[in-house]
Amino acid sequence: MLTKRIIPCLDIKNGRTVKGVNFIDLRDAGDPVELAKIYSDEGADELVFLDISATEERRKTLIDLVRKVAATINIPFTVGGGISSVSDVEALLQNGADKVSINTSAVKNPQLINDLAQKFGSQCVVVAIDAKQINGKWMVHLVGGKMPTELNLFDWAKEVEQRGAGEILFTSMDHDGTKNGFANEALATLSEIVNIPIIASGGAGNMQHFVDTFVEGKSDAALAASVFHFKEIEIKTLKKELKNNNIEVRI
Repeated sequence: MLTKRIIPCLDIKNGRTVKGVNFIDLRDAGDPVELAKIYSDEGADELVFLDISATEERRKTLIDLVRKVAATINIPFTVGGGISSVSDVEALLQNGADKVSINTSAVKNPQLINDLAQKFGSQCVVVAIDAKQINGKWMVHLVGGKMPTELNLFDWAKEVEQRGAGEILFTSMDHDGTKNGFANEALATLSEIVNIPIIASGGAGNMQHFVDTFVEGKSDAALAASVFHFKEIEIKTLKKELKNNNIEVRI
């Protein structure tokens, strides 16, 4: 049985780690390089670094910061934000990223998924999908959740898999930062309709929420930010709790 992964997420704005609720009301959560090292040492399975305002500000991801983070950790490292071309990805991989996460650029130019998978391999390509429920349907949003689209979450998930994505990082905007648990119903549906790993994001508030997303949501990995940044949950303790619930994790 494949082990389930715990992934802290560093949302970066102006070179600092930030955290909000429902994608707004951002507050400072510390230095990204220091946090990355702590998580790597504590037993996180991977790290995700999202330059959350790069797309909106129409600029590239912070390469220097990526290089510094990569130098301090020894776990797989996914970087996203402002990536719109093969050359953007080349630069990030050369500076220490193991995978890249694309979101807005994938919707605007779906061929980018094919191009990246072909050049770097599917295992390198994570497609992040931010969605919220509108009239009972999960609809995809872009530009850090600010731009609604007509795309249905599940249709888009199937398409990104067909185009060669290796993983989907699904964030429920309705659950983000609320600490009320993950969107397990939507996650379970995603797991049924695609054959690539699904990373759950948005809503972690306690250890039971992680148990629930692995059991009910059928998630392959769970990503969280504030509960780790503000020391509400320690990764080592969380993994022991998961083990106690017969969920396979790397200790």
